Amino acid sequence: MPDNHLHEECGVFGMFAPQRGDVASLAYYGLYALQHRGQESAGIAVNDRGLFTLRRGVGLAGEVFSPEKLRELGEGTMAVGHVRYATTGSDAALNAQPLVINHHKGAMALAHNGNLTNSLPLRRRLEERGSIFHTTTDSEVIAYQIVQERLRTPSIEAAVRAAMDRLEGAYSLVIASPSKLIAARDPYGFRPLCMGRRPDGAVVFASESCALDAVGAVLERDLLPGEVVTVSREGVASDRSACGRRPRRLCVFELIYFARPDSVIDGAGVAEARQRAGAFLAETHPAEADVVVGVPDSGLEAALGYARASGIPYAMGFTKNKYVGRTFIAPQQALREEGVSLKLNPVRGAVEGKRVVLVDDSIVRGTTCRRITALLRRAGAREIHMRVSAPPFVAPCHYGTDIDSPENLIANRHSVEEIARLIGADSLGYLTMDQVCRLTGREEGFCTACFGGGYPTPVPPPGQKDRFSQKIRE
Repeated sequence: MPDNHLHEECGVFGMFAPQRGDVASLAYYGLYALQHRGQESAGIAVNDRGLFTLRRGVGLAGEVFSPEKLRELGEGTMAVGHVRYATTGSDAALNAQPLVINHHKGAMALAHNGNLTNSLPLRRRLEERGSIFHTTTDSEVIAYQIVQERLRTPSIEAAVRAAMDRLEGAYSLVIASPSKLIAARDPYGFRPLCMGRRPDGAVVFASESCALDAVGAVLERDLLPGEVVTVSREGVASDRSACGRRPRRLCVFELIYFARPDSVIDGAGVAEARQRAGAFLAETHPAEADVVVGVPDSGLEAALGYARASGIPYAMGFTKNKYVGRTFIAPQQALREEGVSLKLNPVRGAVEGKRVVLVDDSIVRGTTCRRITALLRRAGAREIHMRVSAPPFVAPCHYGTDIDSPENLIANRHSVEEIARLIGADSLGYLTMDQVCRLTGREEGFCTACFGGGYPTPVPPPGQKDRFSQKIRE
């Protein structure tokens, strides 16, 4: 896992159009806007009067969907889309979404963002009842649980609501049945999910509001934690019976890193939250410096906030190679070690001979951060004062972020002073736990488990998360 570039599991998109049309192309635009949330695989399922056409594959949305392949999806009134980065289930081709499940009450297409904490016991129970699994993802567990509930409930939305009583952990879902589009968010609200509307009346759901912008939809609101929204020919209906049962626990890294800066999540502007983080860092960890530089992309807004609060000039200290994505993998380990210089290159004129405040979103293992500081040194930086717009990582994530096991987290083994020395910085400062909970300008209910804030739900024993992949290999 690249150190300073965490990965989140995926992004979801769904559309219900009042008239039959090219919903596949609109879903493609939505996935393109969500591409930062997952570059491993992409997929779209189109519902045309109850008949589902699915296309999915490994790679970016632009690689999976050519104009010809989009045309092959045909017209319809509903589309469900997904971009993925794996945290549960490793095989990219096998586990690409959406999943399309056929059962005797009709087909269902499902896209999932998040990670269940009770997937293994649920899977075992479903297998004992005759379910046959084809993937290693917890998303298939969710799909089969909904199908089981559908056999004894009067509607698909009732089945989703009943299934949610058995699911633990993080899940934002978009589901298409033959006649309805359903969106659901777990009772803690770990992962974002918003709703918007196009001028033609189409209702759109997406992981982030930037995807609504991409398809010409206006953001109406975010789904509440625990809410189920159903769209049909009869209109839009909301089931909030599970809302308020759990404390709100949005993953704070949605604001720090995952989301695009132009998105709005649970009413908070992402860019503004990151700038506020930078201002907190300037207040708590001031530095005598000549320039403030952010690590692209998620460190840029925090660096701007630091510069404004401190009065130190802001500069674009790095050029980012836009043709090398987050998932770049070199063929040999020796080349991977140098891969950061392919992604980022210092702007010598901005840093040479200067004392630099370097702002980034996180330090996980310390390896990538060490290479970035080395790049600045080679470009002539006289001093480097590292500032991190998050607290130190001390615990793994069980809700859909690939934060590593404790023994691989540098903050678990070293003090702040030791980390500064190991990464080659003259000083190091982190955001505090109190500050990270005030990124929106108001007290929020965030999940801070990875910073030692405690897990909101029971978590699986060590190693259990990998059991699905082991089953496939057997």
